[in-house]
Amino acid sequence: MLRIPVQENDPQPDELIGLAQRLFPICRSITGNGFRQSLSILQEHLPGLRIHEVASGTKVFDWTVPDEWNIRDAYVLDPLGQKVIDFKQHNLHLVGYSEPISKKLSLQELQQHLHSLPDKPDAIPYVTSYYKRAWGFCLTQRQRDSLIDGEYTVFIDADLAPGSLTYGDLVIPGAVKDEVFFSTYLCHPSMANNELSGPIVTTFLAKWLLGLPHRHFTYRIAIVPETIGALVYLNQNLRTLRKRVKAGYVVTCVGDTGEFSLIPSRTGATLADRVSQHVLNQFAPDYVRYSFLQRASDERQYCSPLVDLPMNSIMRSKYHEYAEYHTSLDNLDFITDASMRESVAMYQQCVLALEGNCITRASTIGEPQLGKRGLYPTTGGQVQQSDVSDIVDLLALSDGQSDLLDIATRMGRPISELVRIAELLRQHQLLTIKTIK
Repeated sequence: MLRIPVQENDPQPDELIGLAQRLFPICRSITGNGFRQSLSILQEHLPGLRIHEVASGTKVFDWTVPDEWNIRDAYVLDPLGQKVIDFKQHNLHLVGYSEPISKKLSLQELQQHLHSLPDKPDAIPYVTSYYKRAWGFCLTQRQRDSLIDGEYTVFIDADLAPGSLTYGDLVIPGAVKDEVFFSTYLCHPSMANNELSGPIVTTFLAKWLLGLPHRHFTYRIAIVPETIGALVYLNQNLRTLRKRVKAGYVVTCVGDTGEFSLIPSRTGATLADRVSQHVLNQFAPDYVRYSFLQRASDERQYCSPLVDLPMNSIMRSKYHEYAEYHTSLDNLDFITDASMRESVAMYQQCVLALEGNCITRASTIGEPQLGKRGLYPTTGGQVQQSDVSDIVDLLALSDGQSDLLDIATRMGRPISELVRIAELLRQHQLLTIKTIK
């Protein structure tokens, strides 16, 4: 376990994995009833989550919202009438967005519509075809190798027709309209780390934010289908996002036991970048830093040049970098409740860093006399010996130009600790604190 300070209203043990267990069996895609059902479950935790529908055919920048897809059943029968591939046994057995079909065909013809992973013989791959009409099935390589010659029956009971794309969002007001933006996606079927850990961690982070007695920033939460959902959200909110978002995060792959990792923003120099690096250096110093060019999630949309939002992504094992990625091996055994709670705590520290950042300026010439103010440790005093160096160093660096995040980074101390010290010094009129606008 990482030694991240416990916050009030933290999730209870097994609370997050319990939610994952409820969501895991649901077949989700970028549209459809599975996504809506999953959002409604998250809405039980976040009653203020607003649900939006965007019609198929809607133009979204260079994209178009596709037809809605809903699946009821799908299977393949072998020449003996045995069900050798069954969607109801695992969602990943069916290529996402497969069109409806009912026909008989030879094994040779069927093979053209099958997908497996020779290098992972016991894994079912995740395959989709959102924007080109197709159908197909996914299976383990061992299953594929066992198929016998003869005539097969293929059946897919699905609707692929005009409907809508669904997403949810929640705006949690603060003292100012400037925003911190958390975006996550909910569109993958039955994958635990790549999919469910993101919206689950985001949901419990939002619950914690709602419970804070004071918020300086306004917080925006978006739960969307990946790529097309982020584009839809930008299309509907771009002017507001450009004007108000001061820092943001794409939350994904935060449930496994791997080291924390970071995808920076496009420039690598935003407030979000500074906060992420500071918090990770303090609480997960062995974290893995990737290049922005290694992005593969909704950073592609939010950080694109004509949008340019200050978005990071703090993950555990990064997508594409773990063997279970986009396969049936990314299951509930691959994630842990403890890891997701650690990820909630990591993002909480980012929030606390953002909330506590300010400009500090020392109010005395030379070092003040701490003892007469009770700021030098004595029995029953206000401070501990460990606070003295923080007090002295904070005063020495409080020039009215550097922000507290810079000072904390120079001192190698968590900004959350310096916020406490700064407030103590302000009360003794040794320091002035200016809110950053």
